[in-house]
Amino acid sequence: MPLTPLDIHNKEFSSKFRGYDEDEVNEFLDQVVKDYEMVIREKKNLEEKVELLEEKLGHFTNIEETLNRSILVAQETAEEVKGNATKESKLIIKEAEKNADRIINEALSKSRRIAMDVEELKKQAKVFRTRLKAIVEAQLDMIETNDWDELFEAEIGDEDELLKNNA
Repeated sequence: MPLTPLDIHNKEFSSKFRGYDEDEVNEFLDQVVKDYEMVIREKKNLEEKVELLEEKLGHFTNIEETLNRSILVAQETAEEVKGNATKESKLIIKEAEKNADRIINEALSKSRRIAMDVEELKKQAKVFRTRLKAIVEAQLDMIETNDWDELFEAEIGDEDELLKNNA
């Protein structure tokens, strides 16, 4: 067990003939007691300081661990968000491709129907043209017949005869 300042202060030395000067020894012991007390106080202060610093170190170590865990969680979350975004973008692309295919197929189908309708209309136009031409030619033939000339040359009395012939 280490000496205390009180142990040093209370230390008694036996006297001998021609021994040390008692006052000088006592002064030296008083100085040793003061220095020893100062060293003990400094030691105590340093121990308290070390304890405080160890607490702070523990606190900062906890903060560091918490930050490291937070960084890991943030990285994992970022990877997860990135993965989800990639999946979502792939789904959006697939959906867009499906819609594009559907639109293209509908457009092709509509184009085919329109082409068929155009062909049908061309046929109907040709038939109409042929019929119209036949009607116009028949009308022209009727206009160019000699019946008109006979009608213009005939006199009023002849009209009854002309009507009888045509009936």
